[in-house]
Amino acid sequence: MAVEAKHEHGTARLLVKYPQTEWGCSFASLSCQASELESYAKEVEALKEKVKDMLLQPTQELTKKIELINLLFRLGVSYHFKNEIEEQLNHIFIALPKLLDDDNDCDLHTVAILFQILRQYGYKVSCDVFNKFKDDGGFEKTIASDVKGLLSLYEATFLSVHGEDIFDEVVPFTRQHLETLVAQSSPHLANYMRNALKQPFHRSIERVEAKKYIVFYEGEESRDETLLRFAKLDYNRVQLLYRQELASLSRWWKDLDVAEKLHYSRDRIVEAYLWAVGPHFEPQDSLSRMLMAKSIEIITIVDDTYDEYATIDELQRFTAAIERWNIGAIDELPEYMKVLYKLILNFFDEIEKDGYNTCYAKETCSSTLI
Repeated sequence: MAVEAKHEHGTARLLVKYPQTEWGCSFASLSCQASELESYAKEVEALKEKVKDMLLQPTQELTKKIELINLLFRLGVSYHFKNEIEEQLNHIFIALPKLLDDDNDCDLHTVAILFQILRQYGYKVSCDVFNKFKDDGGFEKTIASDVKGLLSLYEATFLSVHGEDIFDEVVPFTRQHLETLVAQSSPHLANYMRNALKQPFHRSIERVEAKKYIVFYEGEESRDETLLRFAKLDYNRVQLLYRQELASLSRWWKDLDVAEKLHYSRDRIVEAYLWAVGPHFEPQDSLSRMLMAKSIEIITIVDDTYDEYATIDELQRFTAAIERWNIGAIDELPEYMKVLYKLILNFFDEIEKDGYNTCYAKETCSSTLI
């Protein structure tokens, strides 16, 4: 990253040349018809009831039930059925000793997704459940060609905790055999395996992985058409909502003109929004996404101001102003810092208008800058 000397505001500064944003303000012009969202919502609600019936079907085997829950999770629609899934997992957890009994013929894939799903939802499942697939020399050779089982076992390793030594063996064992099996598998499955090895599900953004899995599931011969259509419609519906939010966020950013006024900082509003989507992807989390994206961008500007641009004297004055949290402190700041200070104060005012208490956030912000 090139660094060049600049004379800014009468002061010699070292100015880092960050790459420009790839998108500019292009997302500000995105539009979405309310009727389009409404149309998707109606179809989703109709199919949701059918999928719920599948989940609550009393005659379904517990192993099939866990497979369905895993599918819902991977397809990105499990958030629709939080209470129903919790109820089903309670039954499954109680029945777990019987399910994993040596006399019960549970294959590696089933055990691995049982382990994954239960741990994802906070149930304490011992890694000893995988001991049945080991012999004196390590993992049994018979599972070396079990693609589904190896993939599920590999994914399970990313839910391990400190001290579970069995997973020290699992990672090299599964990777070695999966890399060999890629060349022997169909293009459809091989592509999925490569993606899993490159970016494990539990180390990625859920919405990104949901899209990948929808594409993979569509190519499966055993796919359920109702479930597939439900996942597609819901993904498209939520994507429209994201577009609305990103457009609103981009217009906010464009109207502030901060990228021009504080030209030394990184313009990363789109990346900030994607970051916010990671932990807050559900439709009802709109406010959390918007506030988090704005806070990330503001923190980025503050970081660039402190690390790359401002002088020591300016930073001391800015820190003192932040400790006061009062617009009256703005007179002590240089012109470019007034822009940033107003941005921060207005952001906290916005949070308070949304009903949040900002006392702790302000205290944390002040103490961080000291």
